[in-house]
Amino acid sequence: MAGRPLNATAASLLGFLHEGPKTGWDLVTTAQERIGKFWSLTTSQVYRELSAMERDGLIEAGETGPRARKPYALTDDGRRAFADWLERDPGPENIRHPLLLTVAFAEHLPAHRLVEILAHYRAEHERQLSEYEQLLASHVLPDYPAATVEFGIAYERAVLSWLRGMDERLGGGVNAADRNTPTTDPDVR
Repeated sequence: MAGRPLNATAASLLGFLHEGPKTGWDLVTTAQERIGKFWSLTTSQVYRELSAMERDGLIEAGETGPRARKPYALTDDGRRAFADWLERDPGPENIRHPLLLTVAFAEHLPAHRLVEILAHYRAEHERQLSEYEQLLASHVLPDYPAATVEFGIAYERAVLSWLRGMDERLGGGVNAADRNTPTTDPDVR
């Protein structure tokens, strides 16, 4: 059994291995498709976790196949470790939102650039909302995966609402934003 606590990345891989043996590449692809919108995994993380979980007896490697890809299968210890991880409290959220960091220091940014950045984010979030809505409408998803898509829809709507509020704060555009931007030129005050 594992000598270290199971982290969320390792647990997600064990979750996918409940579906049957998968190679590291299969796991990377599956993770990107199924949880990539709310949980990021790098290829190097996946392979590092696979090595550690194999060493800990949570998974076992099969015969190397084409392209030197090795399938991994869940062991009974892996199933127990996953069940234990799933039962525990998920812990606090980790919010790292690059746009909010930019907005926090926006007084040092030309107002027209802030408007451009916000417009770019608005377009991205509108696109993502549309993608989620289409996914929900066009696929019959099991309850829990559907719940994660519904969360995505609610999140995108909340971000778009916040972006509308930012547009109002900036007076609806670049010219209004320029009026609200502090200046260091004493002749402009």
